[in-house]
Amino acid sequence: MSGVVMKDVIKRYGDVQVIHGIDLEINDGEFCVFVGPSGCGKSTLLRMVAGLEETTEGAMSIGTRDVTRMDPAERGVAMVFQTYALYPHMTVRDNMGFGLKMNGHPKAEIAEKVAEATRILKLEEYLDRKPAALSGGQRQRVSIGRAIVRGPEVFLFDEPLSNLDAELRVEMRVEIARLHKEIGATMIYVTHDQVEAMTLADKIVVLRAGRIEQVGAPLDLYRDPDNKFVAGFIGSPAMNFLDGVSTGEAVTLNDLAGAFALPVTIPSAGTEISVGIRPEHIAIDPDGDTHTVELTEALGGVSYVHLKSNSGAKIIVEERGDDRSRAGIRVGITLPLERAMLFDRKTEQRIR
Repeated sequence: MSGVVMKDVIKRYGDVQVIHGIDLEINDGEFCVFVGPSGCGKSTLLRMVAGLEETTEGAMSIGTRDVTRMDPAERGVAMVFQTYALYPHMTVRDNMGFGLKMNGHPKAEIAEKVAEATRILKLEEYLDRKPAALSGGQRQRVSIGRAIVRGPEVFLFDEPLSNLDAELRVEMRVEIARLHKEIGATMIYVTHDQVEAMTLADKIVVLRAGRIEQVGAPLDLYRDPDNKFVAGFIGSPAMNFLDGVSTGEAVTLNDLAGAFALPVTIPSAGTEISVGIRPEHIAIDPDGDTHTVELTEALGGVSYVHLKSNSGAKIIVEERGDDRSRAGIRVGITLPLERAMLFDRKTEQRIR
């Protein structure tokens, strides 16, 4: 198995640059997830690793090999797409072994590798079925099996679960996590789903407009974001941001009375601030009168309460227990200032 290293990687389509100088190291055996909003370049970057998109500038290596100008078939990677791309007239067994057959591998070797992939993915009872007789999750497992039999150095996943329903997505997340643990291969995974990113990744790469905003372990990004974009993107529901202004010694929030002393270095007076607090860290004060409950999303053991301040600012609070805030009532909020994060509103950078 091998890691992947990118050095100042750039991608242009004519005069339009979509990837801007990416420097990234993915260690051998690591599960790395690319996340970011639509159009941020995450799928383009993955396809550049695969060789399906040409690298305009910079260098890319897999293990000790420079693959920057190497053909896709020579890179030692296997890609799993969101569309299963199975041959409808072939059985599961033939679909998984077709690539090896086309490359001239002996029948005995193909049978051995298909049997091993079948064991890993628990597909034994489906080997003689055709894709039309399989569920979406089973088809995706066959697609992953087709990648496994190739014995690649690096597995690439391009939003492989986006076509599945919610229950199947959970099942397949477990399957992919188990697969990584068993095989131990380097895996690069693209998704817009934060739950997939947080539950699968050893390392998350947050992208915006073709640039890396931050790289780190899932909980490190959640607990210690470098900027407002990462803080707002990682976590569901998203972090709340309350606008305010620095007095030089404290922060005055636009929607709450008083000045708040926060456990960080306060910037110079007049600096426009965003105070970020996670929904689970805010408490509702039933005796307060600063916010109106607009909606309560009851999800069983937890509810998400959508509040609107007198000025129209929105905030989400997580509630647990049996008592849930009802739409239309007036409440206050209690802010745990030790949990607050400060961001410069102009630069969006974290104030530490």
